[in-house]
Amino acid sequence: MPDYDVIVVGGGISGLMSALTLGRHGKKVLVLEKDDFLGGNCNSYNVNGFQVDTGPHAITHMREGPLRRLMDEYFTYVPFFVDYGHYYIRTEKGLTKIPSNIKEFVTFDALPRKDRILLSQSLTKALTLMTFGMVDAKQSVYDFMPKGLSRDSYDFVNAIAYFLSGKSMKETSVNRVLYGSSFVRDSVSEDIFEEPQPANQSYASLITERLSKYQFAGHLSTLSRLATNKVSYAQAYPRGGLKSFLNSVLYSMPETVNIRTGSVVEDILYENENITGVATKSDLFTAGTVVYTGFLKDLPSLVPLPSDYENDLARIDQTLSLTIWLGLSEKMEDFNYTGSEVWFRGGAYWAMPISNYDPCIAPTGKQLVGFTFVIRDKNNIETEKKKALDLIHRAVPDIGSRIEMTHFQVTIPEKAAVTINGYIAGVRSPIPGLYLAGTDTDNRSMGITRAGYSVLELLKAMKEDKKL
Repeated sequence: MPDYDVIVVGGGISGLMSALTLGRHGKKVLVLEKDDFLGGNCNSYNVNGFQVDTGPHAITHMREGPLRRLMDEYFTYVPFFVDYGHYYIRTEKGLTKIPSNIKEFVTFDALPRKDRILLSQSLTKALTLMTFGMVDAKQSVYDFMPKGLSRDSYDFVNAIAYFLSGKSMKETSVNRVLYGSSFVRDSVSEDIFEEPQPANQSYASLITERLSKYQFAGHLSTLSRLATNKVSYAQAYPRGGLKSFLNSVLYSMPETVNIRTGSVVEDILYENENITGVATKSDLFTAGTVVYTGFLKDLPSLVPLPSDYENDLARIDQTLSLTIWLGLSEKMEDFNYTGSEVWFRGGAYWAMPISNYDPCIAPTGKQLVGFTFVIRDKNNIETEKKKALDLIHRAVPDIGSRIEMTHFQVTIPEKAAVTINGYIAGVRSPIPGLYLAGTDTDNRSMGITRAGYSVLELLKAMKEDKKL
């Protein structure tokens, strides 16, 4: 008899939410995490009295998206979420809110008036074509843009592309920008869980059945959003930082889930083309189902795969990011906002004053701001750090005298960047009993929300395969 019903490889947020939901369905689950800590990029830790997250985060689609469904149906504790705020660009004059509809574009004086008109026309054309299913998913933002724009306008659009995909506008699709700026919205149907429960059906099986009935690829796309759209639609930040969301997952974990840290999986075992378990350096665990939530580029080193599938996995595109956390000795008027700024002339970054959401994140009277940059030269990180710091000091000249803590993080923010030629694997592998979850299996939204989509797709696939 197998040791477990399901073994989850990886204790990041995708693996933990997979284990939580499967455990709630009555499965005996083992989670194996190679590091000594859980949560992956969904985590927070202390640096000289400041609580830093693993990169700045905005949690999206909070009204009706995947995390709302998972929290409502599987969590026993849900953290308190604070409204995210707005997105800005910084100029020499200060902050300007990024336009999210045609009306706001008219007064967006950070760009020349002629450019604003041309960009508005392109946006209207793109959304119209998207509404009727006529946008080529391979068409880049650069190819769709009007010609003859100023350097600042190209620089601004390029910064938005980096923000949404981690890649330039030549590698980012128009679709990604429309979804990422909320003109087109992915959501989970409001009526998934509203059917009455039959008297002879368990709660767990009811939830899984309803998940399988809804096609999660559906989305709402309407031209009226040209006038009413909001970039920060249904976005939030968990009070207490990312660790509060991680803690809510761990607190909600059922007793049927066993978690082991410091356990490096060396092999995924199978016989007669069926999964039988996994092996670590010192242990062997048996199970009829394995859910792999690590980097899919590493999967071929753990289990033999068809050559064409290996070739697909090799096409997964990734981005390396640098986050610089600055602990300030006092609160600055430059960061008197909630939300993010994503551009300063000559450079793209994502800045977020996270202590504005919860003063406990920074010591009393002080402020914590995170700046994230895409690393262009992976072989010279120190040069990238210097360039990033130079841009910060150009954008906020008065910041230098107030910095009392500097902390660097180099991470892969998404397991797969959503680019034109990149590969997104989906949750089924070619091997029966081996499933996948994480941000290289689903291209919707970003970060934790994207992980949530992958977990829902995992439940749907396992239900269809009679595993639930």
